[in-house]
Amino acid sequence: YRDMSRLNDMLPRINTLPLGCGAIAGHAFGIDREFIKGELGFDSISLNSMDTVCDRDFVAEYLWWCSMMLTHLSQLAEDLIIMNLNKGVALSDAYSTGSSLMPQKRNPDALELLRGKAGRIIGHLCGFLATLKGLPRTYNKDLQEDKEPLFDAVSTAHDCLQIAAGVVATLSPLPEGLEKALVPEMLATDLAEYLVRKGVPFRETHHVSGAAVRMAEDRGIPLSSLSCADLKDLHPLFEDNVVDCWSFEKSVESGPR
Repeated sequence: YRDMSRLNDMLPRINTLPLGCGAIAGHAFGIDREFIKGELGFDSISLNSMDTVCDRDFVAEYLWWCSMMLTHLSQLAEDLIIMNLNKGVALSDAYSTGSSLMPQKRNPDALELLRGKAGRIIGHLCGFLATLKGLPRTYNKDLQEDKEPLFDAVSTAHDCLQIAAGVVATLSPLPEGLEKALVPEMLATDLAEYLVRKGVPFRETHHVSGAAVRMAEDRGIPLSSLSCADLKDLHPLFEDNVVDCWSFEKSVESGPR
């Protein structure tokens, strides 16, 4: 959603009419730029011809948007790579390959390529900004360096979005593998919220829950193995129903955090 919102925000700034600026300082023929803007469907006209001739903000801004969008795809890819490694999801054969050495291994090639493409486009952005930073107003031949990064970014973004959509549409969650990744310590916040529901401020329950985690670690046991008596030593409002805190299902159903 954020990436789509940023792209939509960018469009009015890009859709600016440059016609009439000439090669440096406008023209002498009385062209009605406002009329041309309406006829051609532009949102606005550029205001300074010397600036317009060298303006490549639209390239830099698109490269930044593309870098941010691909960074998000890269983060998603990394999440899925880890989940695939831990047998939490199964990737489709269409987006993974076998290992050249280990027959049982399924390499998340598509996800690794998505992760790598983000670095490539970030490099385009940094390189192009370095080209722009020392240029004076009006046109300079250096500006020909805008084409390759822009065209490559458009093509790469198009391909990566299609690949990411395909990976997500064809993967299969593996409930047993996902459940194995759950540990009782994930429910420490639920333990704190148990006391909040009894009127104890969260700033206090946070410390109580942390003390419970330390107690379990010192004893070498899971957090959920602490008894009600153990927890009462940390705060008197713990009761027998505190065991309900150790349910992952109830934790999820209790609402968003």
